[in-house]
Amino acid sequence: MVSVGLGLLLMRLVIGVVFIGHGAQKLFGWFGGYGPKGTGGWMESIGIKPGVAMAVLAGLMELVGGLLFTLGFLTPVAAVLIAAAMLGAIVKVHAPNGFWSTANGIEFPLILLVVAIGVALAGPGSISLDALLFN
Repeated sequence: MVSVGLGLLLMRLVIGVVFIGHGAQKLFGWFGGYGPKGTGGWMESIGIKPGVAMAVLAGLMELVGGLLFTLGFLTPVAAVLIAAAMLGAIVKVHAPNGFWSTANGIEFPLILLVVAIGVALAGPGSISLDALLFN
């Protein structure tokens, strides 16, 4: 079905590009990000050590996961990378603030995590590299 494929493509594009951007912020300091050193310093300040290494790992998970998700290529791998990054964010940053985004709670990262897993379970759709290469 083209409409289902188009709907999944829209979700993959928006979520994937957002993650590419977040990964680029951590890895390269692009889009207002702080790069590995700045992000690593912040991570150390909230107890995630070693900060720079963890910033690079988080950035790679977001960048690679976002790229794969956008393309609909190795979609389950992409979803695991995105979900792992969001699970870390939920546990270490957002959970102490409750549920709602207005208080920096878990609402938004939880939505991203669930969409990534949902797309992986449903499949990336007909407009994807997975469909082109593996069907």
